[in-house]
Amino acid sequence: MIFLDCGATSLQKPAQVAAAMIWAMGHCASPGRGSYCQAEEAAQAAFKCRTLAAQLFGAEPEQVVFTMNATHALNLAIKTLVSPGGSAVISGFEHNAVTRPLYALGAKVRVAGRRLFDPADTLRAFEAALDVRPDAVVCTHVSNVFGYRLPIEEIARLCREREVPLVVDAAQSAGHWPISLRDLGAAFIAMPGHKGLYGPQGTGILLCGHPLKPLMEGGTGSLSRQQEMPDFPPDAGEAGTHNVPGICGLAEGLRFVQRQGPAELLRHERGLLELALEGLDGASGIRCFHGEAQMGVLSLTVDGVDCETAAQELAAREVAVRAGLHCAPLAHESAGTLETGTLRLSFSAFNTRNEVQRAAAIIRELGNR
Repeated sequence: MIFLDCGATSLQKPAQVAAAMIWAMGHCASPGRGSYCQAEEAAQAAFKCRTLAAQLFGAEPEQVVFTMNATHALNLAIKTLVSPGGSAVISGFEHNAVTRPLYALGAKVRVAGRRLFDPADTLRAFEAALDVRPDAVVCTHVSNVFGYRLPIEEIARLCREREVPLVVDAAQSAGHWPISLRDLGAAFIAMPGHKGLYGPQGTGILLCGHPLKPLMEGGTGSLSRQQEMPDFPPDAGEAGTHNVPGICGLAEGLRFVQRQGPAELLRHERGLLELALEGLDGASGIRCFHGEAQMGVLSLTVDGVDCETAAQELAAREVAVRAGLHCAPLAHESAGTLETGTLRLSFSAFNTRNEVQRAAAIIRELGNR
């Protein structure tokens, strides 16, 4: 199988990830829940993972909160900053992991920047939207549908100047692009462990540059006499038993990213994107969405072929891609593809040039039909 759905999850992982998870299942209990060796092993493993994440993303270890996924992390961040009936500014390319929590809060939402692959327009729109100070800005770093990299550094500067808290959804950029909590001055940065960080599913990280409001309450192994949740990270965001095997696997994914370097990983994925575009250039009935500010994600449509049908045909020929709205109807609305959806190819460190060339040839056949 040629796996080109890494924007959903990076199926292919470094071998050390699974090995670390198996080791943890036999050697680790729960961190902070005892002084015996298995509890100490778990505590050390969790701290090592926090330290790796902190080094990679410009934070302190205590600012690293382990979550189930990026959605969990975004809910923690959004519900800390935006009160019921409050207000937020978002980009025109947000995932449902951002829009649904805001909808549930009954927040007044202003959408800024809806032109695809146009960072200057996005920045102008955010500058205008921040004239009325919202409770928070919530902005994706990279569109999961189109790979459009928004000018997050400049948006962060605007937020700092206006003293508006910023939440960054780094689901598609963590591991692919340098990100620093310290440099951005963001309130929160949310990311999954199982995409560009090459960790297992069921893991995620919330980087906290702002006090955190608990999303749920329970045991933390700290301040056990009091009934209020601890008000400091990471404890405020980590009620209950940790996913220690997942954390150990995530640590190995982080080590892989650290060794390879985000810049080199991005260079490889951009090379595959350009190869796919070359293979599809001039193909009959195929429209590719691409631009200068783009990561290793390519969306396209095939005239006369439903995107879900196209994905099924590709799957029958051992090529795995994503089709539909990708849990981001706002992004499709901005790009004019809400009614059709798109076929999405997203690349990882483990994809090869031959795989991409073969996939492009099959898509080209669909267009010719």
